[in-house]
Amino acid sequence: MKSDESPRKPIPTMPPNIALLACSVFEREIALLAADAPHIRETRFYEIALHDRPDELRAKLQAELAEIDARDDIEAVILAYGLCGRGTAGLRAGRHPFVLPRAHDCITVFLGSKEHYAAHQRACPTCYYYTPGWNRARRVPGPDKIAATREQLAGKFDEDDIEFLIESEQETWALHDTATYIDLGTDEAEAEADYAKRCADHLGWKFEHIRGDPALLRDLLWGNWDDSRFQTIRPGEMLGHSPDENVLRAETREAAP
Repeated sequence: MKSDESPRKPIPTMPPNIALLACSVFEREIALLAADAPHIRETRFYEIALHDRPDELRAKLQAELAEIDARDDIEAVILAYGLCGRGTAGLRAGRHPFVLPRAHDCITVFLGSKEHYAAHQRACPTCYYYTPGWNRARRVPGPDKIAATREQLAGKFDEDDIEFLIESEQETWALHDTATYIDLGTDEAEAEADYAKRCADHLGWKFEHIRGDPALLRDLLWGNWDDSRFQTIRPGEMLGHSPDENVLRAETREAAP
């Protein structure tokens, strides 16, 4: 006899309650992708400039992880960071596990995967990547970066030393000839594309505007953490650098150097 019961629908999996620690380069993108994410109980953003100071970045994030460990309303911590100059390598999980994407830096996240990033670099090895967050911080090649560097170094170095440092940075720009702007559809994406285009014109570079892939960041925020794209560090483990396509790995504290 035929059953009157219809096939059972799979029970949806709810993402765990999480705390989010994120570089401010992702601030607008996270607001867009997690606008209706009640499982994210707290979000903390940190200055982009910590990218230049990996030891300070590591110490800051470790202190934040230790503080969040006291909370009973979350089940995990997610980090909107990559390896970031090894600034995240050495982070230790306490009471709560933490998760981050397998990425050397944020451009992997903007492009949606480390494979997409590698393919684009092979196609355009002289590209310099621009994003809305990097633009807002004036940390991309262009006239505003020079002015910002002078302001940052004023009072710390002599004028001759400042000019030497600026010239040295401009020499690294000469290794590039294309400004590649990536956006994930935020409200200011078109305006920031115009800014990146102006920087390219100032430098005499080519310009390309590409749409990124939000999948990696979205899945980080919503708890879709497959091992191929994300690294989970559980209590008793620490984050290590993996010198292969995995980028990151879990290490036991006893085995870590």
